[in-house]
Amino acid sequence: MKTMVVWRTQPGKYKTAVETFLKTGGPAGEGLKTVGRWHTPGSTLGWHLLEGDPASVARHVAEWADLLELDTYPVIEDAEAGAAAAKVFGKK
Repeated sequence: MKTMVVWRTQPGKYKTAVETFLKTGGPAGEGLKTVGRWHTPGSTLGWHLLEGDPASVARHVAEWADLLELDTYPVIEDAEAGAAAAKVFGKK
């Protein structure tokens, strides 16, 4: 399962968050694979696309929760979304 984690540094925690990221590299953790990670230059906003089980995502989010505001979204690719929509709307 793929999960998009949208993060924003908590107010007053930017320096600590950056130092922690630089020190650790922000590994995805056990049971997860980083598909990609993106940062908005000049901002405290970013995205981390993970692949793995939801329990591992929950653990990863908990590890960063004291520094970042985090939202998680299960995501699927176009082919999966198209197949699901085709079943609903009767297209083949």
